[in-house]
Amino acid sequence: MPKRSSSRKDPNLIAFDVVAKATGGGQTKKPQEPEKNPAAVALGRLGGLKGGKARAAALSDKRRTAIAKKAAKARWK
Repeated sequence: MPKRSSSRKDPNLIAFDVVAKATGGGQTKKPQEPEKNPAAVALGRLGGLKGGKARAAALSDKRRTAIAKKAAKARWK
């Protein structure tokens, strides 16, 4: 199973790095990434922490079994 990167770099930043290295540039500054809103980060984390448990509690046993079988089938394909 291929490993997936949790963070993907912006293609524009990759292009900027390539051009800067090719031209020997270091004179220009990289564009800064916007700062994250701490309140939004906290809310997203809170929802992420309870999401799986809440979904599992809402599903019936039959539906949960069907989802698990489908996942296992996809893993072993």
